[in-house]
Amino acid sequence: MMARHRGDLLGLRSALSDRLLPVLVGAMSFLAALALGGALACANLAQSWQGDTAAALTIQIPQPADPDAGNDGTRLAAVQRALAANHNVQDATVLTTAEMNRLIAPWIGGDAASLGLALPAIITAQWAGSGSSDALAAQLQQLSPGTVIRTGAIWAQRVATLTTSLQGCALAVLLIVALVAAAVVAVATRSGLAQLRDTIEIVHGLGALEADIATRFAGRATWLALAGALGGTVLAAPVLAWLAWLASPFTGPAHPASLFNLPPALLALLPLLPACAALIGWSTAQITVRGWLRRLP
Repeated sequence: MMARHRGDLLGLRSALSDRLLPVLVGAMSFLAALALGGALACANLAQSWQGDTAAALTIQIPQPADPDAGNDGTRLAAVQRALAANHNVQDATVLTTAEMNRLIAPWIGGDAASLGLALPAIITAQWAGSGSSDALAAQLQQLSPGTVIRTGAIWAQRVATLTTSLQGCALAVLLIVALVAAAVVAVATRSGLAQLRDTIEIVHGLGALEADIATRFAGRATWLALAGALGGTVLAAPVLAWLAWLASPFTGPAHPASLFNLPPALLALLPLLPACAALIGWSTAQITVRGWLRRLP
């Protein structure tokens, strides 16, 4: 009894159990870690894909073997010379007949030669310039009328829109998790207040300050929330590592020095989850207890 009076004057250890609240907060922290990892993964994936997609060039030259506009050679050769002379164009490569047949086979069910189709020449390249490729398109039209340039700008914009939506969903999940965690702490605190109502009314009537009572409840709730969040975050780490391994073919291999192969940004943010859970536990308990005490007769 003496130990209880010194360490737990209100009997909070029995009123605020160390079983249910940490488990629920741990589950919320686990979901928050997954949502945080998803948001960062979307950002990294979009950055990688947007850079590659926006810079992609596809040049289509109809009748590539016909003479060019200046009768200096074939239309294909004229386009190749123009691309080679443009310092903003890199890695220009003409697709072979086999490569083109492999691309169109799912749609036509065979190669172009067997169907008697005259295919244009296709050149793939990367645009390294800071501006648009409109000037290059106009130049190629003069050299080889009918040449079409396709860029990846539209697909890059769609990737950016998709990424923004996914990040918005992840942030919404984080907000919902925080609200649910606050609700769990509030319910547990009110349950503890109900169990200790007589004791609290006595000490409050004897002159105990609302701040002192609220601080004791908040301290207990903070430690329970912190313990649960630490457990949930630790359990989420291997799951996040597994998801990062699954996503590595799309985002590239993780840095060799990264713990669990997780990106450095995620490793820096994960330790903040227990701190945020502790803050939610402290503030929610303070608000709940103070509001409950003000309604006492």
